[in-house]
Amino acid sequence: MNALSHLSDIVIPLVIFYILAYGLSARVKVYESFLKGARDGLKIVTDIMPTLIGLMVAVGVLRASGFLDFLGKLLAPLTEWAKLPAQMIPLLVVKLFSSSAAIGLVLDIFRESGPDSYAGLLTSILMSCTETLFYTMSVYFLAAKVTKTRYTIPGALLATLAGTAMSVLLAGRML
Repeated sequence: MNALSHLSDIVIPLVIFYILAYGLSARVKVYESFLKGARDGLKIVTDIMPTLIGLMVAVGVLRASGFLDFLGKLLAPLTEWAKLPAQMIPLLVVKLFSSSAAIGLVLDIFRESGPDSYAGLLTSILMSCTETLFYTMSVYFLAAKVTKTRYTIPGALLATLAGTAMSVLLAGRML
């Protein structure tokens, strides 16, 4: 195990040296290419920053206002029937917008129910089986200048529903 630990310490420097060596052998101006990539990356960051800030503010407002807890209680009769605890509804809604904000809810669920409980296990699986749909769409579609999204949202919501259903099934079988 110790050798594997040391191997993982040198993998990234080896990859960097490999890229440099390959670029030099192909007679590519490596440093100029790096600067051009960094410049392009910085431009993309400045293009998507307002969208990211808007998403983070919206999630913060929803969470602080208590709307997410209200929504969970409102949908509890439907979700409890499907073996989805009401405390998962805010997690699913927030996860559509921001993984980092969802992690705060995950920690709350772990604190309340424990990581080894049904809710804790379901939370862990849900975080792996769902995507930050609106964040991903806003960032990648904006960066790639995609304007016709057509079936993206319905398809992604269907995938999230399928991931949620499988999470409930898996968590139920593991306990």
